[in-house]
Amino acid sequence: MDTLDPTAFEALERAAQNPVAYAQQWKDRTGRKVIGSFPMNFPSELVHATGALPVIVQESRTTITEGRSLLPEFYCSYTRSVADQAAVGELDVFDAFVLVDHCVQLLGAADVIRWAKPETPMHFAQFISSMDDPWSRGQVEDKIGAMRREVEEITGVTITPEALTASIRAFNENRRLLREFFELRRTGRLHIPASRLQALVKSSMVMDIEEHTGLLRQLLDHLDPQSPAPDHLVRLHLSGHFCAPPRPELLDLLEECDVVVVNDDLYHGSRYISTDVPDGVDPFSALAGWYLERNISAPCGTRVQRNVDWQAYLIDNLDETGAEGVITLMAKFCEPLMLYYPELRKALNTREIPELLIETEHEGLAAESLRTTVETFVERIRRQRARQLTPA
Repeated sequence: MDTLDPTAFEALERAAQNPVAYAQQWKDRTGRKVIGSFPMNFPSELVHATGALPVIVQESRTTITEGRSLLPEFYCSYTRSVADQAAVGELDVFDAFVLVDHCVQLLGAADVIRWAKPETPMHFAQFISSMDDPWSRGQVEDKIGAMRREVEEITGVTITPEALTASIRAFNENRRLLREFFELRRTGRLHIPASRLQALVKSSMVMDIEEHTGLLRQLLDHLDPQSPAPDHLVRLHLSGHFCAPPRPELLDLLEECDVVVVNDDLYHGSRYISTDVPDGVDPFSALAGWYLERNISAPCGTRVQRNVDWQAYLIDNLDETGAEGVITLMAKFCEPLMLYYPELRKALNTREIPELLIETEHEGLAAESLRTTVETFVERIRRQRARQLTPA
């Protein structure tokens, strides 16, 4: 059982569960603008430095209705949900949209937003996906400059180096505090369900960052030391899910099968908080450095870098955390992960590391069938563990 302070956690969970409602309340309270961005690499510090609220647009839990006729069914759940939210008016709180990551499906969702909200500005600033070419940094810095001008025009506020430096420090501190929770989980000093840890990260994507940081400090101040998780629990690493968070009930189901999640590389997890923006240098150049560095901190299948290997990163991480297996959570029709997954699976199989693929969808969770699959996977790991402990 985790010991999170209920008052602070409930505020974070409300924002995670209903980001649009939080953004509207913030807008009504402050009278300032709300700018929506999309996963996974937009530097929210740029928006924050103007006094506006940066919000990463989330997949809605509501059933997709109008959106079904606007995008093909073979688009991923995140993009179909975004299209649906635009069509039914759930995105009306946003004064503008910005994006730096372009998969074909996200471009389709962006087109639906422009059709549904033609009066709302949308700025495309595609970051280069080749990370280590001689021109990569210059290209990213040019895009940062273009986004700076666009955000200034949208908000009517000039982004000064001093304001951006302050925003960078605010976001760095927030990431640092979130990493404390992940470290406590890895070392067994905090028994926090994966679904609750996800709520901490997801809420940071949508809340005023200073407010969020204050609530994180409140949580940390009320934590009590805990003993390590029982030995019978199987230690697992969760991988995948780039744009949208796995359903909380799916995460809870996994842990009901005698599993303890010790680490992950999910976007709504350690991937999002993996990298700080360099401090003490030109802040606009620092944002470019952050973008290039984070693919080293948490390699991604959507980026190309000769000296970075996601498979090696994952295996090294398993060695550090003592995870006994990997569950890959793949959003249905997520092309980047579908294309990269065979390489990951091959690397894990070569090392005889148990791995299970779970494909997720927007609606529905075949709970009992999935429970049986996970319990079988856990038993497989236990048998492997027993063989390794038995003398030859």
